[in-house]
Amino acid sequence: MFKKSIPNSFLLIVLFCITHMATAEIKLPSIFGSHMVLQQQTDAAIWGMADPNKNVEVTTSWDGKSYTTKADRKGKWHLKVKTPSAGGPYDIRITDGTPITLTDILIGEVWVCSGQSNMYMRLKGLVNQPVLDANKTIATSTNNEIRFFNVKLKASLEKLDDFSGEWLASNPENAVNFSATAYHFAKMLQEVLQVPVGIVSSSWGGTAIEPWISESGLQSFDWVPKPGLDAKGRVTQRIPAALFNGMIHPMKGFAMKGVLWYQGESNRNNPEKYSALLAGMINNWRNEWNIGEFPFYYVQIAPYNYGTAGLNSALLREAQLQTLSQTTNTGMVSLMDIGEEHIIHPANKQVGGERLAYLALAKTYNLKGIAYSGPVLKEMKIEGSVVKLSFDHAKNGLNTFGKPLVNFKIAGKDKRFYPANATINWQGITLFSAFVKEPVAVRYAFDDFVIGELHNTEGLPASSFRTDAWEVE
Repeated sequence: MFKKSIPNSFLLIVLFCITHMATAEIKLPSIFGSHMVLQQQTDAAIWGMADPNKNVEVTTSWDGKSYTTKADRKGKWHLKVKTPSAGGPYDIRITDGTPITLTDILIGEVWVCSGQSNMYMRLKGLVNQPVLDANKTIATSTNNEIRFFNVKLKASLEKLDDFSGEWLASNPENAVNFSATAYHFAKMLQEVLQVPVGIVSSSWGGTAIEPWISESGLQSFDWVPKPGLDAKGRVTQRIPAALFNGMIHPMKGFAMKGVLWYQGESNRNNPEKYSALLAGMINNWRNEWNIGEFPFYYVQIAPYNYGTAGLNSALLREAQLQTLSQTTNTGMVSLMDIGEEHIIHPANKQVGGERLAYLALAKTYNLKGIAYSGPVLKEMKIEGSVVKLSFDHAKNGLNTFGKPLVNFKIAGKDKRFYPANATINWQGITLFSAFVKEPVAVRYAFDDFVIGELHNTEGLPASSFRTDAWEVE
């Protein structure tokens, strides 16, 4: 009797294990988790994996409402839930028979931040490269209404369904590893709007723009190589579409308000193509997300001495400025006043983050009474040997805050530029040079490294600019 019962017991154990394995727990991409922030007042997508062909029920605690869908034959499921006005914390229960519960969820404003090292740069700084006032910022960073999700670095030739990361509340232990630019954006946004703010930070130092565009989005750019292994048979962050596949695609469709972008240094060698690439990426991400023409605000690269003969990073800044007129619902932050000649990562990350916040507050959240752009050239008039410039975004006039205007140059038909005597008046700026009797062109701060002095009275700097299209030496 005892000997016969051993095989039967073993069979029961095996059957139990098989049955248990067949009932898989709901699996969610890492972007969905406890402590996350969901975009308020929208239809927020939620998706994941379950047992094939099983019904999935999602219940939201803010209204007690349940939503149901059916997993496909591979177990994939997708639905949308209606989110309320900002608030929380709330829970979300998801079940296909075996429930899981996400807790401490806030409803507020969600922004995706991306780019290369100046967006990636943490509050703790880089080796021998600090972030200005970082210790104070970190020490005072405790704010449960600010949550960050750092996407771990991943390049892929295939579109991935998930990446690594987790939602964390802002406090000194966590904030030290938050993007400094994104943190200062989130801090101002939360203070002004008085709602929770969630930041998804997906960036990688030293990367060009092409890896951040999907393969389909790159099809119109015939000069971009097809995605594939590099010469050593590796998948790296330099391969076109590889970062979109590994670090953007897994959250495609996640409900958000808009995108913040800080990148361009790695594309400075081909500035003539950057404007098309940036506009193309903006359209690409909007098409991939399929939630409308969301705001896309970006930071113009700061002046820096690249030390490369025959190349001038002002041309890349020009391409970024030109992208504004080629796109809609976009905005650009100028950092002409904080560049550092020998450090490509300006220490003053607060101004960049706050200037991005000005754009969002004014253009997205319709906050009245604040400026969001530095002066932008409106018109050039030539009267004899004198050039007169007028500017948009300078309603209350222009100012240098005590610095002389030293970065204006004018040229005649010979294309030789000379420093100009420049003065601010109620109409704009007047320029002349004793060496240029018949001026035809103007340039402002059009150099690799320069400290720009031209601001509007609200303290926002003008971008470098030029009125000619001549070759830059």
